[in-house]
Amino acid sequence: MSNFIKACRGEPVDRTPIWVMRQAGRYLPEYQKVRSQTTFLGLCKNPDWAAEVTLQPLRRFGMDAGIIFSDILVPVEAMGMALRFDEGIGPLLPEPITGSSDVESLIVPDPSDTMGFVGDAIKRVCAVVPETPLIGFAGAPFTLASYMIEGRGSRVFDKAKKFMFEQPKLWKQMSEKLVQTITAHLLMQVESGCQAVQIFDSWAGHLSPVDYLNFAFPYTVEIIDQIKAKTDVPVILFAKGVHSCYEELSTCGADVLGVDWTMPLDRARELTKNRVSLQGNLDPITLLGPADRIEKQAQRVLKEAKGCRGHIFNLGHGIHKTTPPEHLKVLVDLVRREGRGSI
Repeated sequence: MSNFIKACRGEPVDRTPIWVMRQAGRYLPEYQKVRSQTTFLGLCKNPDWAAEVTLQPLRRFGMDAGIIFSDILVPVEAMGMALRFDEGIGPLLPEPITGSSDVESLIVPDPSDTMGFVGDAIKRVCAVVPETPLIGFAGAPFTLASYMIEGRGSRVFDKAKKFMFEQPKLWKQMSEKLVQTITAHLLMQVESGCQAVQIFDSWAGHLSPVDYLNFAFPYTVEIIDQIKAKTDVPVILFAKGVHSCYEELSTCGADVLGVDWTMPLDRARELTKNRVSLQGNLDPITLLGPADRIEKQAQRVLKEAKGCRGHIFNLGHGIHKTTPPEHLKVLVDLVRREGRGSI
């Protein structure tokens, strides 16, 4: 069993495993070469290209896990919403959810029919590097619903929150459809070969603790429960910015909690009562700086992780697009050299 899977399960490892969020992406020149041939969604939907860019950081850095190249909004398009990615703007949903008829029109798709290209890309990657665990992923219901209502990213998510507060029954109906869609999508990725899955709740920190626990968290727990009922692969939950709810998060059924860079790992261990493994949490912008600072900050993270049930080294969010690849290599080399073993 790989160090990554062992760390997810809280089992002894001989070295801290490392991978980074968005490790297959814009900071790599080899990715840019592939991306120049197609659109972003075109890349996601071409299994050969998606597999190739998934493999690129594994070849270059020797990461301890890969994560399939895709996007959290792929299931939203499969539910019937128009989706596009505009250069310099990001994802756009030009016909956002506004009322009951929009929610009623959302379908719960068969992932093999509507998102089979993700499964095909996973199979291609696993055939090339069967010894390296591959992570499947999906967005959490709150994060996806926010995009679906706002029509794009937001600084305050006022439309999504207003919808949530004023139409709680409709919010529940929409969230339940998302639970079914996300669960099926994650299980399809496991069936295709993924050995772990990660749920991204990127916008969770925009909610107050009470609103997160009432309007978002229960639907994430539903997904985890359904995944655990059908497979034993580790589940990683990355709910960014929800520090005040770490005790609840530690009992949600996930094997690993992703920790953003604003929360020290030793403090996260205390708040979670060491019930779960932790993943993180170097500030991504650290990788823009000099090598000696990268090494010092990585050593600090490793020190803070001492005593954790399990630790997977990662960034506290996705790698920044301007990161020099050689800076990431400095980090990977340091963790490989100094990452703790456990007995």
